[in-house]
Amino acid sequence: MEKFNPAPSCSDIDEYGSLRAEQALELILNRLAPVRGAEWVPLHAAAGRVLADDILSGANVPAHTNSAVDGYALRSSDLSCAESGLEFKVIDTALAGQPARSTLKPLTAIRIMTGAMIPEGADTVLMQEHAEITPDSIRIHSKYKAGENIRAAGEDLRIGEVVLRTGRLCGPADVGLLASLGFGEARVRRRVRVGVLSTGSEIKGIGTRLDAGNVFDSNRYTLNSALQQFSLDVSDYGIVPDDKDLLENVMATAQNENDLVISTGGVSVGEADHTRTILQNRGEILFSKVAIKPGRPLTFASAGSKSFFGLPGNPVAVMVTYYQFVWPALRKLMGITAPDRLLTIQARALDRIRKKPGRTEYQRGILERTETGQWTVRVTGRQGSGILRSMSLANAFIVLPHDAGTIETGDEVAVQPFEAFR
Repeated sequence: MEKFNPAPSCSDIDEYGSLRAEQALELILNRLAPVRGAEWVPLHAAAGRVLADDILSGANVPAHTNSAVDGYALRSSDLSCAESGLEFKVIDTALAGQPARSTLKPLTAIRIMTGAMIPEGADTVLMQEHAEITPDSIRIHSKYKAGENIRAAGEDLRIGEVVLRTGRLCGPADVGLLASLGFGEARVRRRVRVGVLSTGSEIKGIGTRLDAGNVFDSNRYTLNSALQQFSLDVSDYGIVPDDKDLLENVMATAQNENDLVISTGGVSVGEADHTRTILQNRGEILFSKVAIKPGRPLTFASAGSKSFFGLPGNPVAVMVTYYQFVWPALRKLMGITAPDRLLTIQARALDRIRKKPGRTEYQRGILERTETGQWTVRVTGRQGSGILRSMSLANAFIVLPHDAGTIETGDEVAVQPFEAFR
């Protein structure tokens, strides 16, 4: 009898043809380039968009030298003997937007509010809490240094200085900063166009009767929800059954209309898994297996400037591969220049986690901080790739490296909080 040689499977250690997780991500990012095209948007619509140009300051910030506190504007030359209870006559008041009209003379002070221009002759502001106040004067009982509590013109930004750089993903603070400089609009990269579809004759839409072996489609809902984090143009192409010609037509349309297409299911080795064959005919498959769990049958393909992710069909594998591979790919396509170094926390494992060397595993965990400040993490129960509840209960990925074996209770593990992906 001839010797039986089984085909490679996801249970194999160091399976031939599988890339390590870090190799797959590097290949993806090296292959992609930011989308071309830019547009002007009103400032109130700039949040979540990526700047297409450096933004230079057209003014000094602050525009004038002003007080950092409520208090009294003084001449530092009058403060040499302040310890003895020196008295200053208050001759005027300076408000924000209403400068004082008086000029300081020896042993005089001007009442001043936060943000008000420093009066002529003054170079120091005494906090009101440090003064003994009488009806028309103040007394000082401690030394003050010249320049205290003063914000110089241009201290934050000078005219011509770069305020925000190209590739910046604008957040609320950035929008406020631009508004403070008088910008009413911003030039941003065009939105990345993303197409989403599910494949499989067993997948049914919500509201449809389920026959034996059928399941409701959760993957498109998961992906569409995750994609809302970014400012993208997302098109949903629905559920495509296991019909090669129909799938090929939908894929062609999605590819023509989008920069990136994400499908779920149909990338394994089953007889009805047509996605990989279609991709081979339409472009180049860069890889179709990654040494990870869950999510091994992950496919990444490219055709000119268009890219495609074929994610596994199991719901948890969809979420894992989306966050570990599609999420950084989207940032690259959007032109975000900030590094994709995810926040990773070392935490003490509260469970024993079985693992074989030869693949990177992403367990779903609950990250907590003890009263003593130590981070701990525990798994969310059963970790099967079809158990979406394991993701719903979790607030972090427990990342177990490629070469690691079983994790014992009390071992330190790397954890990615889900907040890092927002």
